[in-house]
Amino acid sequence: MTQLHTVLTIAGTDPSGGAGVMADLKSFQARNVYGMAVITSLVAQNTCGVRAVENVSVDFIKQELDCVFEDIPPQAIKSGMLASLEIIDLVADYLQDHQDIPYVLDPVMVATRGHRLINEDAIEALRQKLLPLATVITPNLMEAEVIIDRPLTDEVSIIRAGRDIQSLYQVKNVIIKGGHLEGEAIDYLFLEDGSIKMLSSQRVDTKHTHGTGCTFAAVIAAELAKGKSVSQAFSTAKAFITKAIETAPELGKGNGPVNHTTYKGE
Repeated sequence: MTQLHTVLTIAGTDPSGGAGVMADLKSFQARNVYGMAVITSLVAQNTCGVRAVENVSVDFIKQELDCVFEDIPPQAIKSGMLASLEIIDLVADYLQDHQDIPYVLDPVMVATRGHRLINEDAIEALRQKLLPLATVITPNLMEAEVIIDRPLTDEVSIIRAGRDIQSLYQVKNVIIKGGHLEGEAIDYLFLEDGSIKMLSSQRVDTKHTHGTGCTFAAVIAAELAKGKSVSQAFSTAKAFITKAIETAPELGKGNGPVNHTTYKGE
């Protein structure tokens, strides 16, 4: 009998399939793990942008979580869009009782085309309640700026921010994705032991990057479920997302999705 590792995503939807739980489940499948999903928000979006957001009630999200944990316990958890203070409080309370499970926090705040996805009052709750529970967090440059509340313009400021996020919010491991800077696409992993691992790739000249953050974090969660280290998971996720962007299928009229099917590495 084949034993599949299990991974849960807690996030919003994307009917066009490129981001949110749709991207997460595709990424889990690509990495040969069994994916499950708890929906936090119904998002009417496509490659051209976000039209509307309806948050799921906290009571219903709690029932979703109970259904998963009572039946098929996850070996890793990834969260994405947690759009309100109440949703963050619920997820934090739930994770507090399951701190033995690796938790990847993708602090989704802004969609690819700039639409704000999180309430202002939820940002501080995310900082104080979720960051300390995470095995690793995966903000992009803009999200890291929101967390640390200052601009990040170069490598020096990114390194300082990574260290500060670790110390201020007791985060074990921090990944800051530097893809929005000029030059090579460099991602920075600040490890719990104080070391820094940097991975670079050639920048791909494409607008088709919808769902890259979701995909990157989902691959990390999949690898942690298999028992891989954060450093190993980081390397796999970097290779996966680079290939996914390079082979993006150019779907849609806006910022199209990446290709979740082409990376064949271990």
